[in-house]
Amino acid sequence: ICERERSHLEKMNKFQLGNQYKKIGIIIAIGSFVLMIARKYVEDSEWVKPILHGVLLLGLLIVSLSKEKQEDEFIDSLRSQSYRLAFLMAIVYSLVQPLINYGVATLFNQDDELQGFSYFQVLFFMLIVQLMFFLQLKRMNK
Repeated sequence: ICERERSHLEKMNKFQLGNQYKKIGIIIAIGSFVLMIARKYVEDSEWVKPILHGVLLLGLLIVSLSKEKQEDEFIDSLRSQSYRLAFLMAIVYSLVQPLINYGVATLFNQDDELQGFSYFQVLFFMLIVQLMFFLQLKRMNK
């Protein structure tokens, strides 16, 4: 049982999409971003917002999970580093951002209580930071 669970975990750990999915993910992310901007000019479109958020996150996730053209152990190491850095940055962001919002609201004499933020903000931040760190690490190590 333990060996089967270990092999299942290893298979999940190595899961990646093919390189061709990177272009698909970029198209999905850019398309949903453009539709999010266009939604601002359409009345009664509030119900579309969570759908577009989900589609944008899906597009970024597809890009994040897609293989590079030359996928080797070094690229795998860079990818792991970028996920680790993105996770840490998202935690810091989640802890600091509500305090900054509260401080700014207090500074401008607004009656604003300490508030959190949506799952979309955290996931979007994490995926964007992971992709940026991965690209930067790849560029620095060429």
